[in-house]
Amino acid sequence: MADFIMAQGNARTITGVDKIFTASSKAKELIARYGKEKVANSTIGALLDDRGELMILPTVAELLKELSPAEFAEYAPIAGIPEYLEAVRTAVFESYRPQSAVEAVASPGGTGAIRNAIENYTRRGELVLTADWFWAPYRTICQEIERDLATFALFTPDFRFNLPALEAAVREILSKQDRLLLILNTPAHNPTGYTLTDEDWDGILSVLRTACADKTKQIAVLADIAYMDFAGEAERFRSFLRKLDGDLPSNLISLIAFSMSKSFTLYGMRCGALLCMHKDPAVAAEFKKVCSFSGRGTWSNCSRAPMIILSRICSDPALKQKLEQERSEFLHLLQKRGQAFVAAAEEAGLCLAPYQSGFFISIPCADPDAAAEHLHQERIVLVPLAKGLRVSVASLSEAWCHVLPARIKAALDATQGGNK
Repeated sequence: MADFIMAQGNARTITGVDKIFTASSKAKELIARYGKEKVANSTIGALLDDRGELMILPTVAELLKELSPAEFAEYAPIAGIPEYLEAVRTAVFESYRPQSAVEAVASPGGTGAIRNAIENYTRRGELVLTADWFWAPYRTICQEIERDLATFALFTPDFRFNLPALEAAVREILSKQDRLLLILNTPAHNPTGYTLTDEDWDGILSVLRTACADKTKQIAVLADIAYMDFAGEAERFRSFLRKLDGDLPSNLISLIAFSMSKSFTLYGMRCGALLCMHKDPAVAAEFKKVCSFSGRGTWSNCSRAPMIILSRICSDPALKQKLEQERSEFLHLLQKRGQAFVAAAEEAGLCLAPYQSGFFISIPCADPDAAAEHLHQERIVLVPLAKGLRVSVASLSEAWCHVLPARIKAALDATQGGNK
């Protein structure tokens, strides 16, 4: 959309094309024409069963039905109901009790949390930093509130975490501006399924500590944990949170974007929270003040119903255990699909970005659009990204996961000579 009639561009790039939703629309057209069982729809960022139906945690569904009209219709406080904010801490930290001051402010899903982090920890015109494999709305959010997104190479050529690339990007950005927000989507990164190791985090925090030696600089590191509960064993994949609660410089703040969408299968109810950890309670209090102000000035307040649900789950040990058992069954299904896809890719000679767990697997290639179009003709719908193809093993049956890698490899061979 190069020209505007009455609306204003405001330095945004508005194309009207969202690759994820465009691919999803193509899949729906194929399904309407050929039937669901004849189409591999790998576009959906939600967990589906083998029939292609959305999977909802039974405990969550039951609690929704039990809500009284006042519980789902009444306004919630701007920052979230107090019981919800306490429940968010439980959901994020589990048995760990941070030593830092912790505050949380409700948001409409993880997207709202990310928006508030960008709004309050950078200035207009500044750069926000994330990896070059990233969830596209990061850029959309930045543009909408007049920032820009910079990236560093997530992987080295041998697919290890590229700490030198991060270090160079941090140094370059801080040579131009006095503050930096670094967004890291982990564990079970969207779109690759990579999880930063504790050693990766040690390196990242070492880079940030060095940058913070200049007290004129301020750094915020944001962990986007949307997929954490579908990464694997809960305590293991929360170990990095202790590092964000460590003895960090006073000019470094730790932020966490929490979402109920995946962990509690409440995708459309749009409820999440942004949390902060900082050793100075005054910094945490400031966080709550500014994020509450941002909430009031954008969405006002969030849906009360999911807040009630999380509050009840986290305050009732038996209910929480029941939900965790249900979620573990969902996780097992997802793990089987991921393992099947990875094994079939290895057999087919298809190169993947490092995948450990989560909803998505990515396939590096030179011309993702051409490959996606070729596969579309075979009734296989993937999402083309800037650096490759995204496969949602969350929305594919295990049977599809066994056969798709060979079909994708053939498409890459036909359109661009493979993906090695």
